[in-house]
Amino acid sequence: MTARSATGEAPAAKALRRPLLLAAAAGLLAPAARAQPLPGNSVARLNALAARANAGTVGLIAGGVDGTYIRIATDLAAVLDDGDRLRVIAMIGRGSLQNIADIMVLRGVDLGIVQSDVLAYARRESLFPSVERLIQYVCKLYDEEIHILVRPGIERVQDLAGQPVNVDLRGSGTAMTASLVLGLLGVQVREQHDPQDVALERLRRGEIAALVYVAGKPARLFTGIRPDEGLRLLPLPAEAAVLETYLPARFAATDYPALVPEGGTETLAVGAVLAVYAWPSGTERHRKVSRFIEALNANFDKFLLPPRHPKWREVNLSASVPGWTRFEGG
Repeated sequence: MTARSATGEAPAAKALRRPLLLAAAAGLLAPAARAQPLPGNSVARLNALAARANAGTVGLIAGGVDGTYIRIATDLAAVLDDGDRLRVIAMIGRGSLQNIADIMVLRGVDLGIVQSDVLAYARRESLFPSVERLIQYVCKLYDEEIHILVRPGIERVQDLAGQPVNVDLRGSGTAMTASLVLGLLGVQVREQHDPQDVALERLRRGEIAALVYVAGKPARLFTGIRPDEGLRLLPLPAEAAVLETYLPARFAATDYPALVPEGGTETLAVGAVLAVYAWPSGTERHRKVSRFIEALNANFDKFLLPPRHPKWREVNLSASVPGWTRFEGG
């Protein structure tokens, strides 16, 4: 396994650079002092601080600021952080495909939240070498609903044929799932690749027919939409062609009062997975991830209480994920 080093840590000199630059920028160092190296005891103390901080730190790549992934990641950080022994650094991500790439090659990223269909897609498209060996999973988290928000006049998913439809950034999990689902339903659209907040404004102005967004309900992106805007969530039928990969799901009026009628709206869902780099047993990074998993299991009940995201109530830590290999801690 050679995609990444076993430690993933920067040299000590890099750890010293930031405090020196900050002090210089604040005018706290005289010109002569800035040209001189730190005393040996200061270097040793900073190296010790860096070693202690990094020994308990894991990096977790999530999703965009309006999505569910980053809220789940910040919950993990809030509940599991306990000082030097374990610290979870939650990071904004750019979708499932990019998260897989970041887990494989980006220094400091150990874990990531991705859609369950991403591994099969990456393997089918030969996007990353040895992806099925280098990427494993800690647990299945929950199911994410496929939101198709449409302008007035769109009644069925077939009405989107030939229309401009935003499917999020290229390489995102939403773009991947939208392509797969619409393809299975035989609906060819003109894909747009704006960030979701930009796409929502374009939809309001009538520049696009719809936007597709894969996220756990309720998605924060839609919370500011008023009933008088005329937008709504489009029904997505659970046809046989899609049920081989996706699950039937439903939006209730209470999920999105401005977008869903009283009787609810049918849709589809895809699983969210906590993915991990397959660190070899006995390495420092393997020990860190194992410590993270132990803490997650020991503290799981805390995720079921407010103010944690309601999607935690759907999580089954022992559930298996077809097509994936579970990470063996310890």
